Amino acid sequence: MKSTIPETGVPITPPTGNGGDRQENRQEASLHGEILLRLRDYVVEGNIPEGARVPERQLCEMLGISRTPLREALKVLAAEGLIELLPNRGARVRQLGQRDLEELFDVMAGLESLAGRLACEAITDAEITAIEQLHYEMYGHYLHRDMHGYFQANQRIHESIVASARNETLKTAYANFAGRIRRVRYSANFARKRQRWAEAMREHEAILDALRRRAGSELSDILFQHLRNKRAAAIEHLTEPQESVPASP
Repeated sequence: MKSTIPETGVPITPPTGNGGDRQENRQEASLHGEILLRLRDYVVEGNIPEGARVPERQLCEMLGISRTPLREALKVLAAEGLIELLPNRGARVRQLGQRDLEELFDVMAGLESLAGRLACEAITDAEITAIEQLHYEMYGHYLHRDMHGYFQANQRIHESIVASARNETLKTAYANFAGRIRRVRYSANFARKRQRWAEAMREHEAILDALRRRAGSELSDILFQHLRNKRAAAIEHLTEPQESVPASP
């Protein structure tokens, strides 16, 4: 699978300058954000098997960083539900069973369904235009079989719909659960020899159409079924022999 982690140790260093503490804080925040983004992608894209220990030394070498910033990023991923921190034993990738997936995807389906209904009541023309642009960007990645780019645009579409609902409680709950299934949501696109990937694109066409028409009830139903279909693909991917899964899109 495509990863944003370099194969060789290329240090991530903040820009140098003579600014004051405020500039240094911005640089540190930028550095932390880049490490977090690349590490999250690495885990989500399945480069570490589920249930396996996180290879801290290897990751430090690949990222060109020390253990301290790596462990700070791991704490964030633990809060998101992607990994588990083990007392005095490092960290491991969180492993979800079938029942876990069923429950998590059902909750996500309910949250996205509600978000779609509320978004149609509050979304602006500019926000719809932005989501349209993301949709066509995602479609381009799909045509080029770029799973990484596709998934990033896909997640931004779903997050944009949730943000358009104008409900902070819903947004917080969504972010909490989204982190816990981000990895399996990515890998589910490989199920059924990528038939699911094509189905998901067609579903997104319907999502965009309903959003343009501000058809709240229709969009709510589409999003709920979209997550149900994703749940089925995720469970199928969980139970199928790993050697039958394509190595990359």
